[in-house]
Amino acid sequence: MSILPPEVHAELTQLLQALQSPDNSIRSQAEEHLQNSWTSTRPEILLMGLAEQIQAGSDTPVRSFAAVIFRRIASKSRKNERGETLDMFVSLDRDQAAAIRQKLLESLAGDFDRSVRNKVSDAVAEVARQYTENNDSWPELLSGLFQLSLAPEAEKRETAFRVFATTPGIIEKQHEDGVIQAFQKGFKDDSVQVRLAAMDAFAAFFRCLGKKAQAKYYPLIADVLNILPPIKDSQDSEDLSAALVALIDLAETAPKMFKPLFRNLVQFSISVIQDKELENLCRQNALELMATFADYAPSMCRKDESYTNDMITQCLSLMTDLSEDDEDCTEWLEADDLDQEESDLNHVAGEQCMDRLANKLGGQTILAPTFHWLPRMMNSMAWKDRHAALMAISAISEGCRELMIGELSQVLDLVIPALKDPHPRVRWAGCNALGQMSTDFAPKMQTDYYDRVLTAIVPVLESPEPRVKSHAAAALVNFCEEAEKSILEPHLDSLLAHLFQLLQNDKRYVQEQALSTIATIADAAEAAFSKYYDSLMPLLVNVLQRDDEKEFRLLRAKAMECATLIALAVGKERLGQDAMTLVQLLANIQQNIKDADDPQAQYLMHCWGRMCRVLGHEFLPFLSTVMPPLLELASAKADIQLLDDEDQVEQIQQEDGWELVPLKGKMIGIRTSTMDDKNMAIELLVVYAQVLEANFAPYAAEIMEKIALPGLSFFFHDPVRFVSAKLVPQLLSSYKKAYGSPSNELAGLWTATVDKLLEVLSAEPAIDTLAEMYQCFYESVEVVGKGCLTSDHMSRYIDSVHSTLEDYKERVTQRLEDKEGATADDVEDEAEETLLAIEDDQTLLSDMNKAFHAVFKNHGAAFLPAWERLMITYEGFLKSDDATQRQWGLCIMDDVLEYCGPESSRYANVITQPLVDGCRDASPAIRQAAAYGIGVAAHRGGAAWSQFLGGALPFLFQVTQVPEARSEDNVYATENACAAIAKILHYNAHQVQDAPGVVTQWLETLPVIHDDEAAPYAYAYLAELIDQRHPAVLGQAGKMFVFIAQALEADSLQGQTANRVVAAAKTLLSTAGVDPAPLLQQFSPAGQQRVAAYFS
Repeated sequence: MSILPPEVHAELTQLLQALQSPDNSIRSQAEEHLQNSWTSTRPEILLMGLAEQIQAGSDTPVRSFAAVIFRRIASKSRKNERGETLDMFVSLDRDQAAAIRQKLLESLAGDFDRSVRNKVSDAVAEVARQYTENNDSWPELLSGLFQLSLAPEAEKRETAFRVFATTPGIIEKQHEDGVIQAFQKGFKDDSVQVRLAAMDAFAAFFRCLGKKAQAKYYPLIADVLNILPPIKDSQDSEDLSAALVALIDLAETAPKMFKPLFRNLVQFSISVIQDKELENLCRQNALELMATFADYAPSMCRKDESYTNDMITQCLSLMTDLSEDDEDCTEWLEADDLDQEESDLNHVAGEQCMDRLANKLGGQTILAPTFHWLPRMMNSMAWKDRHAALMAISAISEGCRELMIGELSQVLDLVIPALKDPHPRVRWAGCNALGQMSTDFAPKMQTDYYDRVLTAIVPVLESPEPRVKSHAAAALVNFCEEAEKSILEPHLDSLLAHLFQLLQNDKRYVQEQALSTIATIADAAEAAFSKYYDSLMPLLVNVLQRDDEKEFRLLRAKAMECATLIALAVGKERLGQDAMTLVQLLANIQQNIKDADDPQAQYLMHCWGRMCRVLGHEFLPFLSTVMPPLLELASAKADIQLLDDEDQVEQIQQEDGWELVPLKGKMIGIRTSTMDDKNMAIELLVVYAQVLEANFAPYAAEIMEKIALPGLSFFFHDPVRFVSAKLVPQLLSSYKKAYGSPSNELAGLWTATVDKLLEVLSAEPAIDTLAEMYQCFYESVEVVGKGCLTSDHMSRYIDSVHSTLEDYKERVTQRLEDKEGATADDVEDEAEETLLAIEDDQTLLSDMNKAFHAVFKNHGAAFLPAWERLMITYEGFLKSDDATQRQWGLCIMDDVLEYCGPESSRYANVITQPLVDGCRDASPAIRQAAAYGIGVAAHRGGAAWSQFLGGALPFLFQVTQVPEARSEDNVYATENACAAIAKILHYNAHQVQDAPGVVTQWLETLPVIHDDEAAPYAYAYLAELIDQRHPAVLGQAGKMFVFIAQALEADSLQGQTANRVVAAAKTLLSTAGVDPAPLLQQFSPAGQQRVAAYFS
């Protein structure tokens, strides 16, 4: 029975018809009418009317469309009377909302066409989502769904699980028993479609559960897996695919749930992969399921007796499944589009799975079973076997690097003969393997095997098949990218002679690849490329001067890239007048770019960046040409689409350059290609600001306001935030160099900037990007300098630090809790992920430390009132069992000691014990921080610290006496302790008991040759002792000379301090009558020359 009067329904029916009109103008008017006369003014009547249209519409299309519009309107947002933004449905009057919900539930249970039922279930799911997310309930829904799951009609039972799948949040703890029963019935339902819907719902429900709550549902997995064999027996690939996709979802969420039945599942999945009667997508989904276990539960896979052997066998088998319709490879050889989409083909699925197995299971597990097959495949008469073997080597080399790198010679024995194979696709695969190995086994491939690799690849550049010679040139890119110029230089003549020949090839893609390879060689060879400049540059200029024919655009783009990389390699002097010719050509090309898909546009941006680096300040006249398109790209807004239904989602999935993100029950499509261009443009702005310095200032303020600062909170694309954080301090630096510091101009730009920097420190959600934001902040403070932060700024900075540290402590606690309840397998499987998370946190703390350092350095004791607010946190970190936290706390205290002078003594009760304990810590980094802190207390702390410093000497000597005190790990702690003792002896000598004995002992802690900050203090004190004619140094003149020479050789001692120390050393040698020449023999020839230059 209808609640609304007939005239309302008549108007609504007319509106729905207009919204579906093929006439754009009618449809636009209808959309406007819908918004202005219904959605904005009477949404409750609109939604009730649509709910009644779903029930009583004239036909199926009307009911279906009414359900689509209902979901769309319900998902909109509006402000309530308090100004809060709410989802549309939960903003309705409670009684009206209840009446509409009742209508929806009636429709859900109604006898409708499948398409209408699915659209209604989507509408119900949207309403349920709003209630769940607003901590409200729709109590009638769950009971209605339970009843529907028991309905006699299969379609209704399927609908119940479909709604469960999209709104699993409606299931609460008290419903667990009922849910288990409903799923048990669903898994055993007579209808395959109901069983599949139950699987989908179970997977979605599982995603919402915490790890502890999941275990209660583990017993259901047997019923889930029993769904699969009958579907396989029926040979219904579509249904079997759907079931496998649901299992993939479950395997990602709770792989250990499958442990008791894993053996059975492996056998079943392998049988599906092997079954050539099934569709390829179905077989690939079975492969994906098995690969998912490798991703999420590698230890379970390693322990299964047949998983690894079976999977490698099936991957290699799939990799031989190529070119069924092109046995003689005619089509492959003649293809000009080398970027054809092949991701849905079996051989590609096999290669990608091999790559994942190698990376997740490791070489210890997969190398032996893989190489059990590869030699016999390489010796097979079937070219597809040889091709697959080579592609397998390409796929596993990254994941098996640690083991394979020791057997490189034997692997090359397998691969290199393939470059002379009679079949072109095998030669292509051989080039592919060598190229991948050149990347994965760098630099060993280049340093130890360059002769074998280049001798094998260069002749392939003469292959009769364009695709093969092009791929050989591509493999050279990988090799040369990682090669030192000394390795390439003897081979340049041969390489470039062959590549110049490729430039004459009829196939454009061969010419394009040749240009890319030449560009890479120029980049690696640097000045050595100058010899070939006169042969190549005229060719490139000729290509750039050609008419802008569409089919040659990519070739011209590659020529631009090649010419500008050569310019960078040979330098401005060698370019001469060609520099101006080149930039004029680039300007001309830019003026003629009209089409949005012209590949030259993106290449051009990078080319301008290179020419800026080549020309430096001489590039300025071209900025007016370069900047407009660059600023347009850098200013791009996010291209986002709200996808209302599955058809739109599917359409977007088929297009390149989009990322789908679930948000509040809907899908958002984000065009990633636009984001990538934006990121690239901002990277180039960083280059211009760095190179042009003060000359870039005219652009800085506008870029800061419209690009850099908005970019810091561009949450659609992490790399944009990352690079915007690099840009901000560069723009400030340009302003500082242009206007000076202090200046009104710099102060104005900083005022506009600092608030945003402080805001993002509290708002950034990604830990790795937050570290970049702290880096942006401290680099900006360093640029602007003394007194740049007000007390309010410092207080807000501490607010952000407090928030960040609380989040960090929660993550640490969570990791400890996870570890407590984890099995050995869990720890092993999650070790890499945990390690990465810990590294991200350590980087964040390190960058936050540097931010504290910058604030203290530029504000001194003025920062203390704000800083003191977190004293409890500092004390907690200093006493922590976690070395990272102790080190962080000590570094903070070191800054207080260094930049707050005598005022630091106010915190002596907090600082002194951690400094002493730090000298005895097992962590070298903590010993270094403690020694440094004692040293700055001696240097800057004043009289209040004197008594402590005298007593600290034994602890500093302990730092220098640890086992292997000069090893790579320990040397910085040792050298900082040496410098700290020198500072105490210099600044606080009156507190030192038995000073002569301490001096003699201190001399044994020299030399200081690694730490550039510690060396000047240590050697300045040594010079002081020499000037005082201290007996401890006079009696060891030769030894003291060697200590000084070691520091000079290592460059740890430079500038005025070096000159002063050398002068003292000359006096010492003369006084003691020591000849330095024999002592210098222990140094390298270059070291002798460097030291002798000081003493000449």
